[in-house]
Amino acid sequence: MLRHFSFSALSTGLLAAFVGFSSSFAIVLAGLTAVGATEAQAASGLMFASIAMGVCSVWFAMATRTPAAVAWSTPGAAFLAASPALAGGFSEAVGALVICAVAIVLTGLVPALARAVAAIPKPIASALLAGVIFKLCLFPALALGEIPLLVLPVFLAWGVGLFLHRLAAVPMAVAAFVGVLVFGVPTPDGTAAELAAALVPQPQWVVPAFDWSSALSVALPLYLVTMAGQNIPGFTVLELHGYGADRPRLLRNTGAMSLVTAPFGAIPVNMSAITAAMMSGEDAHRDPARRYWSTIVCGSAYILLGVLAGFVTTAVSFAPTLLVTSVAGLALFPALIASLKAAFEDTSGLEAPAATFVLTASSMTLLGISGAFWGLLIGGALWWGLRR
Repeated sequence: MLRHFSFSALSTGLLAAFVGFSSSFAIVLAGLTAVGATEAQAASGLMFASIAMGVCSVWFAMATRTPAAVAWSTPGAAFLAASPALAGGFSEAVGALVICAVAIVLTGLVPALARAVAAIPKPIASALLAGVIFKLCLFPALALGEIPLLVLPVFLAWGVGLFLHRLAAVPMAVAAFVGVLVFGVPTPDGTAAELAAALVPQPQWVVPAFDWSSALSVALPLYLVTMAGQNIPGFTVLELHGYGADRPRLLRNTGAMSLVTAPFGAIPVNMSAITAAMMSGEDAHRDPARRYWSTIVCGSAYILLGVLAGFVTTAVSFAPTLLVTSVAGLALFPALIASLKAAFEDTSGLEAPAATFVLTASSMTLLGISGAFWGLLIGGALWWGLRR
């Protein structure tokens, strides 16, 4: 296996890890904080999610000899960030994470369930995803109105990154965010001591609490956006590049890893699309049989970044919340554009995806159940009714 290692795989894997982590860690932190996690619990969740996707990436690449990259559920984290706090606090949110992980495992075990998920109309699934992330995408504009001097450098760096390369936009925005954090945000006394203490990982075990309303309001939408927004595109990327993907096996393994890490506050892990596309192409190596090494490198870097999650979380905690969520919102712009385009490209029944999008984005609740569930239910009913 070592004879397949190459410098191109090393550089591509490190770049993929940097892009994957920097473009979405703020979304993960915003999501965990929104559902009640303390700073220590959010750091624990970020750490275990990063280590989980790193371990799975290394494991899958070595077992299959393919660039089967794994990432955390960015749309799932965005959904949590737009969700209201649960009555049972973070324990209830962790219970929803456990239920979601079990559902992913079952999807890999029960073919009928996998077919049912695949049967959800693409416009409805895309509208659900767009509604989930829409609210978070508003935060950059809100931050520009409230803290313009802090958020404007981030905006400018993001724009310059877009001109250079689309994949550079969010990392450059994160770099600008770090600059603002260092030079523009006052920090209290003892900051250096806090950052030094945060270098030691502190796992936080959370006893899950289960409730039927959070199962429908959080676990079900989280499962659906993870499947529709990450797993299915991730499998498609691998197959388009000529790599066979044992979908049931990969779903079982990512679901099991998500189940193990959920009590530590970690969001689900799933197949990656964007970083997998980077590591499946010729940049990783001319020989497709040797590209899997880029995924091994990327996964190893994720594990290292996971160990540093406490330091990252502590550093980010000094920034205004609106500044952090604005970075997360900028990172989700490409996903919002793609999901809106897919939701409304079929003009024969626009009312159905529109209803799904509006109900999901509204953050309404009915009978204690969130708008994401009602958007999927009502939008799906409209879709099938109009088709008939």
